[in-house]
Amino acid sequence: MRLVFAGTPQTAVPSLDALLASRHTVAAVLTRPDAPAGRGRRVTASAVAERARQAGIEVLAPQRPSDPAFGARLSEIAPDCCPVTAYGALIPDSALRVPRHGWVNLHFSVLPAWRGAAPVQHAILHGDEITGATTFRLVAELDAGPVFGVLTEPVRASDTAGDLLRRLAVAGAELLVATLDGIESGELEPRPQPHDGVSYAPKLDRADARVNWKLPAQAIDRLIRACTPAPGAWTTLNGATLKLGPISLAGVAAADGPGLLPGEVRVVGQAVLAGTGTTPVRLGDVQAEGKRTMPAADWARGVRGADLVLD
Repeated sequence: MRLVFAGTPQTAVPSLDALLASRHTVAAVLTRPDAPAGRGRRVTASAVAERARQAGIEVLAPQRPSDPAFGARLSEIAPDCCPVTAYGALIPDSALRVPRHGWVNLHFSVLPAWRGAAPVQHAILHGDEITGATTFRLVAELDAGPVFGVLTEPVRASDTAGDLLRRLAVAGAELLVATLDGIESGELEPRPQPHDGVSYAPKLDRADARVNWKLPAQAIDRLIRACTPAPGAWTTLNGATLKLGPISLAGVAAADGPGLLPGEVRVVGQAVLAGTGTTPVRLGDVQAEGKRTMPAADWARGVRGADLVLD
């Protein structure tokens, strides 16, 4: 089939690579416009745009996919199908009608669970043991179209959102190609999503990523892993922001815990413990304002003598 692939971040690149290696033809890619990125906020092309240009593929980057010029170019290309992985904008009805096989989205959850922008983060945040990926036909309602295929993936106890998303991006790319193969052969028909079990996964912002030390240790662990690498979990110490990497629930002796109030920090040998609403946790890497990321033990040595209570 002749394809126009829609995707933007690095997460979408495995899908594009898999399509380029398939029997299908990628005629163009649709991606978000160049945008400021990194510490220097330099205007940068998306990861998908960079990969497409390396492969000599036309890049379409309208400000909005509803732009008439994009619609006209899409009609000129006349794709049979438009696969999508993490594009980042709603596709208008006028564009949805162009390919004869529609738009096929790869979504990183087992639908109808975790419809929305941050399914992997919410799976970790809510303690799911199993998640996965789903291919489905795009419709006007958010992530509600009929399903072509599903794969499942265990959520490991140490998984960050970045870890889990990388695995799903690779496995999901294979599912996306298999879905397109089945559509082309006529062997694959989508089935409606069940009405039960619908949940939503809105984007997590910086406010969502602030740690509440009164919560149970397990909830704090999940929050930090769900927010790693983005938007990045954080707390404050004496009013200054302290960014937090994943913590450890293991290896904290019961004797270390008594008297540790929520947010209170205690240094025990090389371990830096923080009190929670239940048992203490062991801090991993941290980053104080204006400083590099460092192990918590190194950070704690630099602030000893201060009032070590996280808020």
